[in-house]
Amino acid sequence: MKAEIISIGDEILIGQINNTNSVWMAQQLNLAGIQVMHMCTVPDREQAILDALEAAAGRADFVFITGGLGPTKDDVTKKIFARFFGARLITDKVVLDDVESFFAKRGRPLSPINRLQAEVPEGCFVIRNKNGTAPGMWMEKNKTVYISMPGVPYEMKGMMTDTILPKIRSSYVLPHIYHKSVLTQGIGESVLSEIISEWEDQLAEKNMSLAYLPTPGIVRLRISTKGDDQQKLQRAVEQEIEKLKTLVGKYIYGYEEYGQESPSLAQVLSGILREKKQTIAVAESCTGGYISSLFTLLPGASEVFKGGIVPYNNVAKHDLLQVDPSVFTTVGAVSQACVEQLAANALVRLKSDFAVSVSGIAGPAGATPEKPVGTVWVAVASREKLHSVKYQFGDNREQNIVMTANAAINLLRKFVLGEI
Repeated sequence: MKAEIISIGDEILIGQINNTNSVWMAQQLNLAGIQVMHMCTVPDREQAILDALEAAAGRADFVFITGGLGPTKDDVTKKIFARFFGARLITDKVVLDDVESFFAKRGRPLSPINRLQAEVPEGCFVIRNKNGTAPGMWMEKNKTVYISMPGVPYEMKGMMTDTILPKIRSSYVLPHIYHKSVLTQGIGESVLSEIISEWEDQLAEKNMSLAYLPTPGIVRLRISTKGDDQQKLQRAVEQEIEKLKTLVGKYIYGYEEYGQESPSLAQVLSGILREKKQTIAVAESCTGGYISSLFTLLPGASEVFKGGIVPYNNVAKHDLLQVDPSVFTTVGAVSQACVEQLAANALVRLKSDFAVSVSGIAGPAGATPEKPVGTVWVAVASREKLHSVKYQFGDNREQNIVMTANAAINLLRKFVLGEI
């Protein structure tokens, strides 16, 4: 089964709001076994909406429409929906009762314009709205099902979850679509693709596909497949992941099940530390507290995170973490000597089991011929061992901070696991 999602609203097209509805719906439809083939956003204009509905007919079994339903003048979808199907608008008694109840519970009078919410195209299957007043509508034309819902996210989600998806599952035989992502750090997309090229080439004959999803410092590899047996699909994907481990296992830090939140490096490391009943400390210069924030965002962070120190300038590095002043006059703050002292002293000062430190040139200023923008040193320490690595990132300040954080946390993860 193929689907198309049409979002209606000038507010999306001018960038006033993010189109989170389409993202959520696409995810839920894939989990249900429906493949989303096309998405589009159209303005609150009658002809534009009609054109989108007509175009979708030739390429989708289901067309999901959000937006343009409500009591205001720019909510035109219902009238256009009726015109598209050649149906007149009639008052639905059940919807009218819902609308009257909605206003009565809130102690508000029902205005004539709100009473119009109960009008729906004749012959449609009405999708009741438990969270608002505008009903959803389900109609069919030339074997394509059109489903129109309000654009308010919690109203749309309630309809999808309570009525639409259960109705689809009970009315159609759907295949299973299975996605699983392998999370990697420390290797670029192009290099990664070269290493796994032969493995990737053989996926097609097994009814699988691979997608590269890069973000600064991280590449997610999503393996997708579909078929009639969910467990068989999962086993087949797991077998391919085992093969992938032999090729790039040292870069893999976690996995993402489709429909679930992708675990961050901080989450993965926190889980390891919690299991081992161990703690970490952070000393960060060029990231300015960003690494610490990634840990403190997590529930129960205090179990594993002792604290962070942000000695951003050289005076602070000396005063707060006793970095030898001679380091600054000889090799500089962005150096192996500096980050190793930062890590070792943070470990002692914050009484943790492990520590990580960073110092670098985020940019755009501060570079030298020997240390261009993006030069970063990272050190990790325990009571028994000290290890440091130099990285060279790009020339974008924001990306350099994110990439430094990802590299530092992953280096610490490997250090805690005894892999370095």
